[in-house]
Amino acid sequence: MNLPEAYYLPVGDDTFESTAATTSPWDLAAQHGGPPSALLARAVDRTTDDPGFTIARLTVDMLGAIPQGRVRTEAEVVRPGRRVEMVAARLYVDERLACTATAWRVREDRESTRHLVEPPAELPPLPEAEETAFFEGVPPEWGYGPSVDWRFVEGGFAGPATGRARLWTRVRIPLVAGEETAPLHRLVVVADSTNGVSARLPLQEWWSIPNTLTVTVERVPDEEWMFLDAATDLSPHGRGAAHATMSDRHGVLAHVAQPLLVSPR
Repeated sequence: MNLPEAYYLPVGDDTFESTAATTSPWDLAAQHGGPPSALLARAVDRTTDDPGFTIARLTVDMLGAIPQGRVRTEAEVVRPGRRVEMVAARLYVDERLACTATAWRVREDRESTRHLVEPPAELPPLPEAEETAFFEGVPPEWGYGPSVDWRFVEGGFAGPATGRARLWTRVRIPLVAGEETAPLHRLVVVADSTNGVSARLPLQEWWSIPNTLTVTVERVPDEEWMFLDAATDLSPHGRGAAHATMSDRHGVLAHVAQPLLVSPR
């Protein structure tokens, strides 16, 4: 399919129109959680002009399905500080609150702990490009899937649900049209796919619904390709947890956690 120009088209200050690239695989009238989460990270980052004050932890709470439509974000610092501070952000669709975020920012001291860092683990080589087969039943109009390059080393969308996936990934389009997407925002676009790529149960038969996403950031990506090592665990009580480590060739980038509601469809 032809990809849209970006996930969002700007129509005013912090106001956007969502595009087909945001669409959920299960409801074309709803957005996948990745792009709205990244847009909230962008709103958080816009509350400072200090490049050394970066997001260390971002938690996004989704208040239900996020509709397609006109999107507006807002954010403010709620606990200021010289070295650590908290920011709150909100995302509205057609002026209805759709999701919220809290972020802790921690000031970086460049290279101050380089000598304490372990050498990065060796990652598998990047597989050759091939056509990606998505979940059974996903409509061809699903825009989020093709907007990301998926190169599986282990697992895959179309294979059996094993609860584990390891893959290289990169975002193919900007978050906001006319802007260069910040590296951390690219990471967040993909982070919300942790539960989808590592499904433990067949998605055609079971709901595995994450209502929140937490990304704990060690380091901002240095390059466009990121390695996602993801797994899903189930409890005996209709719940589960999806979790992942995101890395690049230079080491670990972030840790992702998503609690899951698990029930038959």
